[in-house]
Amino acid sequence: MDFSQDDIDWMERALEQAELAGAKGEVPVGAVLVRNGTLLGRGGNSPISTQDPTAHAEIKTIRQAAERLANYRLGGTLYVTLEPCLMCMGAIIHSRIERLVFGARDPKTGAAVSVYQIGSDRRLNHTLKVEGGLLEERCGLVLKEFFRERRHDP
Repeated sequence: MDFSQDDIDWMERALEQAELAGAKGEVPVGAVLVRNGTLLGRGGNSPISTQDPTAHAEIKTIRQAAERLANYRLGGTLYVTLEPCLMCMGAIIHSRIERLVFGARDPKTGAAVSVYQIGSDRRLNHTLKVEGGLLEERCGLVLKEFFRERRHDP
């Protein structure tokens, strides 16, 4: 896929959110939501610290953007460092996000392309453009390093 420099810059911002989450002991996943070049929301995973299983980076980002816009219909592009899960894809659909750009694939729980293809399921009332693999190696490395440190592997 051909990604623009803006796409790369926004994914860099999502990676910053992932690194902040990882520094707090959370699985390092980050997201940013952008519409017309404006940052609407950002977030990193925090289900452990908040004791909230819905506190994924995507959900936090969507909530922040919805509050900012005072509207649940968000549009725009969501950049996330890891392919979203089923819960997050549901929120992405319901918030009418137009485009999803993710970094690393999730072969176990990915609901955008890997295990399920929720964003392109025509049976739903909304579909979106899904593009994966942006900065895939870097996004994956952040996760691999986090889990290697937790296992205390050299």
